[in-house]
Amino acid sequence: MNSAAPFPGESVSSYDVTGRRGSDYYAVFSDIPAADREAWERAQAYVDEIAPRMVQAWDRAEYPLEAARRMGELDLVVDGIDHPDLTRLSPLAAGLVNMEISRGDGSLGTILAVQGGLALRTLALFGSPEQQGRWLTPLADASVLGSFALTEPDHGSDSVSLETVARRDGGEWVIRGAKKWIGNGASGGVTFVWARVDDEGAQEHGAVRCFLVEQETPGYQATVIQGKASLRGIHQAHLRFDDMRVPLDAVLPGTKSFKDASTVLYATRSGVAWSALGHATACYEAALTYATQRIQFGKPLAKFQMVQERLTHMLEDLTSMQLFCRRMADLETAGELRPTQASLAKFHNTRAARRIASIARDLLGGNGILLENGVMQHMADIEAIHTYEGTESVQALLLGRDITGMSAFV
Repeated sequence: MNSAAPFPGESVSSYDVTGRRGSDYYAVFSDIPAADREAWERAQAYVDEIAPRMVQAWDRAEYPLEAARRMGELDLVVDGIDHPDLTRLSPLAAGLVNMEISRGDGSLGTILAVQGGLALRTLALFGSPEQQGRWLTPLADASVLGSFALTEPDHGSDSVSLETVARRDGGEWVIRGAKKWIGNGASGGVTFVWARVDDEGAQEHGAVRCFLVEQETPGYQATVIQGKASLRGIHQAHLRFDDMRVPLDAVLPGTKSFKDASTVLYATRSGVAWSALGHATACYEAALTYATQRIQFGKPLAKFQMVQERLTHMLEDLTSMQLFCRRMADLETAGELRPTQASLAKFHNTRAARRIASIARDLLGGNGILLENGVMQHMADIEAIHTYEGTESVQALLLGRDITGMSAFV
């Protein structure tokens, strides 16, 4: 018997559905400048190189640090940050890079968001010349991994209420408190710790400052969070600062209040909208490809009316996501993007990505839960980006306040 012949009932043993199809029904990205396209193509090459390793990492809940460092080597973590010592990506190029990396793997997208969008941006915006001189290039090329420690176990959406405190003691700051969900927080690099000054009688008592902390500092305790069902290819940490002592010059001089933390978060919110678009693109294209390959009742799924209607609903959402992102990039390029406009893009795109992933998983049937087909992994990872950088409810309240002029925050 010819061992190469298919067994009865198994004419196709697996499906190749993870390739790019270049879906862009309204030609939203057909006219991008050459420099922006080069950055996009560099991100595509990176994904093609590293994505197979990330499938294994996600399955095993491993964090391959070489993936983060390779991203830095290819100059992909600069995230559109405007600084003379960093490669300048336009808002459109930064968005396309974010989209493409998330299309390949959600954990990689979060590495980009943490390393570039949060840590590197914090240093570039608020660090002293000495801090930037020492740490800017190592963070940009990811030879040193960086984290952004704002969220606390008791304070997520109400992070403005943070309780981690820093007090002066002679020539040092003493920091005490806890943080949670801190990407790269246990990577052996540096952490930007946001804390409230506890110094009765001092002018800055109660002010929120940011401190650059090396993770080997005594009193810095980091535990990798176990049992995640999302973003399994990057480790997030639960941090505790047990009277951790850092020098007075560890504080970033440009940080004066919680508004400075918000400045960083506003800038990364648009990145989440782009990331959602990457996830959604992968799910839509996997579903479309699968529909043309999978034969049921004697014909491809794509020939069934119900399937065509589902694909159309997915395309409708995907195209709207692309239009949101392109317009947002154009507004940012013109210096006209308002924080609530980024909030609307994040609010819309993560919700739309959820819908697309759900339909794609259903359309693939049982094959939709296999990691090799991508959809289930993206579906799980979308749940994380739907929450971080401001939950759906928080974005709705920000937008509601903006359009009504009345705050509903408690």
